[in-house]
Amino acid sequence: MNQADTIPTYPAMKTLGDLASLRPLVIIDTREQTPLAFPRLQSIRGTLTSGDYSFAGAEDLFAIERKSIADLVSCVMGDNRERFERELTRLRGLRFARLLIIGNQSEIEGQEYKSNVSPRAVLNSLHAWEARFIPVVFTQTPATAAQQVETWIYWFARELVESCNDLLRAQRNKKQEKIQ
Repeated sequence: MNQADTIPTYPAMKTLGDLASLRPLVIIDTREQTPLAFPRLQSIRGTLTSGDYSFAGAEDLFAIERKSIADLVSCVMGDNRERFERELTRLRGLRFARLLIIGNQSEIEGQEYKSNVSPRAVLNSLHAWEARFIPVVFTQTPATAAQQVETWIYWFARELVESCNDLLRAQRNKKQEKIQ
């Protein structure tokens, strides 16, 4: 059985109750070097246009870009900055996108990283990116980061199903109005 066989197919026009037993399938970008381990959701490797994490069926709607403090610091200067800002620009077009940083702000403030980039430059870049592009969220550990990604995926998937159900209800109501 290949990986594509493990991706659940969601029947069209199901109700939220019918989908309640299905779980989103996390997609981890193939370029992600140290992927998060997800305790509750199944995951597979795949190529994502934007971000490091998404879920099957929502790749064009939902993405999480993950950075360690060291990765983040390397994105502040030179060519890396230009490349990273292009990535953030792509993420800005999605319905849900986050920059998830594993570590905390005090690590940046205390310059607990191997670079001569000043903490002020890193923090100012983060603030500018958040204002221009997407929200920034810190988590302490890879485990808490994985739990946060799962939580976002669950709630975003639930909202998608709710929106579909609203469309179904509206269609049924219009049909009922025509019958009466």
